[in-house]
Amino acid sequence: MNIRKLFIAVSNKHDLYYRIVLITFAILIITAFLPQKIRFKYEFKQGSVWHYDDLKAPFDFPIIKSSKEIDHEKEVIRNESILILNNDTLAVNRALLDFEAIYKGGNSKESITAISIIRVIYEQGIVELPRNFVSSLNQELWIVRGHSKSPTVSSAHIQTNQLAAVVENYLVKNGMQANTNLLSAIVEASKPNLVYDDHLTELFRKERIDNIVSSRGLIPQGTTIIERGRIIGPREFEILNSLKLSFRGDEAEIRASRPWLYTGYLMLVFTATMVLIAFLWLLRKDIILDSRKISLLFLMIVFTCIIFSFFCDSTRLNSMMVPLCILPLVVRAFFDTRTALFTHVLTILILGTIAPDGFDFVFMQIIAGMVSIFSIVNMRKRSQLFIAVGLIFVAYFICYLGLSILDEGSIVKVNYSNTVWLLGNCLLTLLSYPLIFFIEKTFGVTSDFTLMELTDFNSELLRELAIKAPGTFQHSMQVANLAESAIYRIGGNSLLVRVGALYHDIGKMEMPMYFIENQTTQVNPHDELSFEESASIIISHVKRGIELSRKYKLPDMIIDFIRTHHGTMVVQYFYQSFIKSFPEEIADEADFRYPGPKPFSKETAVLMMADSVEASARSLEVHDASSIDKLVEKIINHQIECGQFENCDITYRDITAIKKIFKKMLSSIYHVRIAYPSSN
Repeated sequence: MNIRKLFIAVSNKHDLYYRIVLITFAILIITAFLPQKIRFKYEFKQGSVWHYDDLKAPFDFPIIKSSKEIDHEKEVIRNESILILNNDTLAVNRALLDFEAIYKGGNSKESITAISIIRVIYEQGIVELPRNFVSSLNQELWIVRGHSKSPTVSSAHIQTNQLAAVVENYLVKNGMQANTNLLSAIVEASKPNLVYDDHLTELFRKERIDNIVSSRGLIPQGTTIIERGRIIGPREFEILNSLKLSFRGDEAEIRASRPWLYTGYLMLVFTATMVLIAFLWLLRKDIILDSRKISLLFLMIVFTCIIFSFFCDSTRLNSMMVPLCILPLVVRAFFDTRTALFTHVLTILILGTIAPDGFDFVFMQIIAGMVSIFSIVNMRKRSQLFIAVGLIFVAYFICYLGLSILDEGSIVKVNYSNTVWLLGNCLLTLLSYPLIFFIEKTFGVTSDFTLMELTDFNSELLRELAIKAPGTFQHSMQVANLAESAIYRIGGNSLLVRVGALYHDIGKMEMPMYFIENQTTQVNPHDELSFEESASIIISHVKRGIELSRKYKLPDMIIDFIRTHHGTMVVQYFYQSFIKSFPEEIADEADFRYPGPKPFSKETAVLMMADSVEASARSLEVHDASSIDKLVEKIINHQIECGQFENCDITYRDITAIKKIFKKMLSSIYHVRIAYPSSN
């Protein structure tokens, strides 16, 4: 059994209990995954005024070094670190043997002097340093002899580029400066005995870097850190930041406070969730009464909170990279702008309790979320998603730049490297597209992307409608234009209305000639039927449309338009014809009435009005402003009198606006012009 069938099976049996359990588990899971840490209760920025009471150190705490200070210390160690040299004790013996092999033909005195010089320079040590290394006279060195290390400096030893000069100096002292062959032989035979060891040096550097102390100095308990009304300078900011980082308590204190921390977070999450439930109950009751929709909404919130909590706990990943704008984009794709905005804001408020720099985080994310929602309000192309991602990055960058300038006091000091995390955030936001597709298949809900695909006139069902019932197809397009303009004016899902209008009469395909818009000859098949039979055929197009839509797997929200576009109205033409033809008989209204249900949303109500008005306008003998005005008023007022809109959240102000739009558009369709005065 897939997830969709599981949701339906459970919700059909225990709808109310299912929703209660779902919401309860969502609250508990979100709270459990939030990092249970004691929050620092002061908000501060360098250069701002300290508005709280005088602050004294609540306990002894160290002054934490900034990341820049630690990075600087690491760089100093890398650049000025002690070099490790290995002492080759056999190098002197090899040098003596090499000298004897190189210097031949000399007398014994020269050889004895040379051997003496070689031993002396090896006692001093011949140093081989790394290539391209610029050594100072006081460069610290450590010489490894067996398991011991002895410190020294480079000036105490002979470097390879100094060897010839040192040997020449010893020869001068012995009166042999003219013997260039002897000089050359000694230099050639003498190889470094103090050799640079790159591996040991790097290990030593790493050890020193690992041992860097992250703090300097200690602030004793009771020390006044800052007084009320003082400006937070660099020194105060450093100490306050150190206090914030140290504000953790020992393990025993953390364990003791954990139940209270969980209770505090639970209260906040519960409050935010109840506000969301109240919003849905008052303004989107259809979501809270639909188990699939409410499950989708809360699963999105839960997973968003879990992922962000994971990033907050990670020391390697930056929380700025979490693509939180996926939440409003996905919610908007399946629901509406208000629900997306409300859900996003409440989720960000929850996450703001654990985010670093809470206010900055909340400000940036709410602005970016609003931009993402507004950028896809009227989704018509997939490319709008890429445009939305670009706008989200622009919103992030502007907010980050502005907040950073407030923190640093200069645009020069802004850390622009964080924009890389923001860019990664926006690129990950593109995952919303495959996520929407996955949710559609899993939960059986319909997004704006699917609705856009259904507006394609080359789709199989619309192409078949255009071929079998061309008049109905043209009628559907006109109704779509009327309904879309009206719903755009009063507020609603214009894309949904357009799709519903295009498919609302597909049931007429099976018997197209029984509907007047498809009759191209003078022969009317209703002339051979009774009034009840004719009414039955007309009414049956609703049932046939539902069957056909299920065969082609149209979304349920589109099927709702087919079911409700005539509400429970009576087929007036055949009903009145029956009364006139058989005045002595009592007509059964049930034989002439559509099965319903009545429209239950703004969108379905607008389609019902547009469908009736457009169909009736075709039958007008004279298409002037007066006749169109009377027609629109008559039809819509009659629908109101019959109670067709009593289940809709539509107002009389909305209906008045709809009438005006219909009158204007119908006048334009039928080219109504004012009568110009005669020249006679």
